[in-house]
Amino acid sequence: MIRKVLHLPDPQLRKKSLAVAINEVKTGKYKRFICDLIETMKANDGIGLAAPQVGKLVRIVIISTKSGPLALVNPVISVRSWRKCVDEEGCLSVPGIYGDVKRNTSLKVKAISADGARIEFRARGLFARVIDHEVDHLNGVLFIDKAKNIKSAENQKKEL
Repeated sequence: MIRKVLHLPDPQLRKKSLAVAINEVKTGKYKRFICDLIETMKANDGIGLAAPQVGKLVRIVIISTKSGPLALVNPVISVRSWRKCVDEEGCLSVPGIYGDVKRNTSLKVKAISADGARIEFRARGLFARVIDHEVDHLNGVLFIDKAKNIKSAENQKKEL
């Protein structure tokens, strides 16, 4: 089921999400919710989506990868690279707005997979950027809180 993506200034986007109990991850309720997040991300041409963006304050994010959508439950960024990179970001919850955000170029991530297994991996480049962006959502932080050179899509079209 495709869910409605909340837009700023919805107050839900500024709240901190709660952890999901490991024994609940495999329940039908959460399996359906993860499928809904994936469908919603795809329907909106997103490359990532966090549960708070559809009004559910739980620590679940979906990341688009070459291998398909990756669900991360209770993701924790345990290590951040010292190297950072600035790149333009946008967000499904802040439509039509873009800005330059400085983020770490690589991360070490710990999480629970959609099937309840503990996972740990390194993420680099755009993959790391998207994870960091989505984990920010779980903490009530939006990319515009960190962005410089914020502009609207309309202003970008004028520049072209």
